[in-house]
Amino acid sequence: MATESPLHQRRRTPTPDELRGIPWLPLLLPDERARALAGLQVGDAAPGDYVCRVGKPVTYWFGVVEGLLKMSSDNEQGMTMTFTGVPPGGWFGEGTALKREPYRYNIQALRKSVVAGLPVETFHWLLDHSIGFNRFVMNQLNERLGQFIAAREIDRMNNPDIRVARSLASLFNPVLYPGVGEILRITQQELAYLVGLSRQRVNEALSALQAQGFIRIEYGGLRVLDLEALRSSVFASEGEGLAPRTGPSP
Repeated sequence: MATESPLHQRRRTPTPDELRGIPWLPLLLPDERARALAGLQVGDAAPGDYVCRVGKPVTYWFGVVEGLLKMSSDNEQGMTMTFTGVPPGGWFGEGTALKREPYRYNIQALRKSVVAGLPVETFHWLLDHSIGFNRFVMNQLNERLGQFIAAREIDRMNNPDIRVARSLASLFNPVLYPGVGEILRITQQELAYLVGLSRQRVNEALSALQAQGFIRIEYGGLRVLDLEALRSSVFASEGEGLAPRTGPSP
């Protein structure tokens, strides 16, 4: 008999402050909101806890209220490939929930996090009854497609500075992660896990980005000063560091 995950064992009713961190709730009509609130649960994830795992059936549509998660999978050689981070305000797994298929990736907490879950049956009820919810999910799917195309591009980049710049830009997506704002609460070690570089190399890249005026390193996080520059920076030539792209952004 399968045992419940630690996160599921710690599930509880969300507080009013936690509900305010769920971006799609204000889009619902009163009866739709009541249906959603009846099913919504939150769980307190400890660092290293799995929210979902490869091969497990989908039971909830998940979102991050506080903290930071990472999405990854392991290849046949046992190497872990990280797809993206999920900061506050981010909801994920809508494609899996739509198809009711087993997860093809792992979602794991990088730090103490509060994770919200909407039962998959309620998710489908809202899809059948709520125009506002449908628009939110469609926007999610559209942005997610662009995010994974960009992630594929990042994965092929050899320059660490650009890898860090593009990865940071993906975490500041206002559609996918509306809870981030202008400051991303992330440590250099957490960013190193997401980018696939050493903490020392991430530190060097962040220093270069700050010197260019793209970001400002603050206590406990990073402030973005020029998001478009992070999205469009290119490596001018070997040894020259980052330089802004003069053509249109991809």
